[in-house]
Amino acid sequence: MQASRWARGWMCFGLLWFLLGIAFAPTNKIYQQGLTLFLWLPAMVFAWSAREQLKHVWRTQRWTIVALGLLAAWGLISLFWTNAQDGSREAKRLLYIGVFLLFFPVLAQGQTQQVIRLMQWGGFGLALSSLLAMIKFYGLEGNVWHARIEGLGQLSHPILGAYVIGLAAVWMLHWVPRGRWTQVACLVAVALLGLFVVASQSRGAVLALLLSVVAMPLWCRDRRSSVIAIAATLAAIVVFVSLQSLMLSRGASFRPQIFMAAMQMISERPWTGLGLGGDYFLQWEDHRFDHSHNLFTHVAIELGLPGLLLWCAVWLGVLWQAWKVRDTRYGKGIIGMWVFSTLAMQFDAASLTGTPRAEWFITWLPVALASVLVWARAKPDACDKVAALPNQ
Repeated sequence: MQASRWARGWMCFGLLWFLLGIAFAPTNKIYQQGLTLFLWLPAMVFAWSAREQLKHVWRTQRWTIVALGLLAAWGLISLFWTNAQDGSREAKRLLYIGVFLLFFPVLAQGQTQQVIRLMQWGGFGLALSSLLAMIKFYGLEGNVWHARIEGLGQLSHPILGAYVIGLAAVWMLHWVPRGRWTQVACLVAVALLGLFVVASQSRGAVLALLLSVVAMPLWCRDRRSSVIAIAATLAAIVVFVSLQSLMLSRGASFRPQIFMAAMQMISERPWTGLGLGGDYFLQWEDHRFDHSHNLFTHVAIELGLPGLLLWCAVWLGVLWQAWKVRDTRYGKGIIGMWVFSTLAMQFDAASLTGTPRAEWFITWLPVALASVLVWARAKPDACDKVAALPNQ
């Protein structure tokens, strides 16, 4: 049933809604409602008819799935001691994550072709949102050029919005279309995405994007990736020289102090943590921070060292699965996204089990996309053959 045209159209729209609705949906409520209708619902409706694909994912990624299951179970157990106001809401969010991860193998149907194409369209859409945000912020609202740009919709946070846009630049660089004019459009899109990240003045996003692009030759191993890495390095030098005072004016933004305060909080409850969804703040002298500004310390604060180890097992499992198929186009893209996301997690992300938001792009999206790697492994040249098709 999931192979019918209307079903595939429903699921394709669901992925595009996840990628683009975060920028273009009028409100967060409408975005969440759209995810329920276009993503959660079809994933559950078509899961049974796609059971053979799901069995294949289980056979090939068993240990990652087991780690995910144990992480969810530990999160549910921690609800017995959490200070979260509504434990049932935290449990429901775990269900959302599970259905989100279920959606991708159901959508892919044993192929990577459709997923790459949808991600490309999502990248073009986010590039358009970057252009519109710059027109709105600098043109219509008249902000000075050195003001920190805010994205559209739920990307209005200059740091988290930059992470989403930066990740889109990474997957567009790895999944470049083969048509001449679509390549030109892709080049323009990457330029807009990169310009937005720089204009956000989010040093974590800029550094994550730069390092992930410079490191591309390690897994791509081709001339194109080397040229991109060199060009990115030269562009970074020019940007740093031009905006040095602006980039360094905020210092380290208390990140070392926040990290030390987070380590102190972890040491107080190293095994149990505060519990899933636990509310906390970090204090450093006269400064108060709402979260740890680092995903790994945040997980340890909430779920203790067991939760941290399980999350690391899931995250490293994604890299391992992608590295095994690094000769495929799809595998290279997942590695690039993993590197960017890992770097981005170090500086500001602090939500693993919240409702779908910008942080999901650098946490659960790479995990979900990695579930499709099993078919890149089964057909190691499939991605490259698909890439050669016109109009991709």
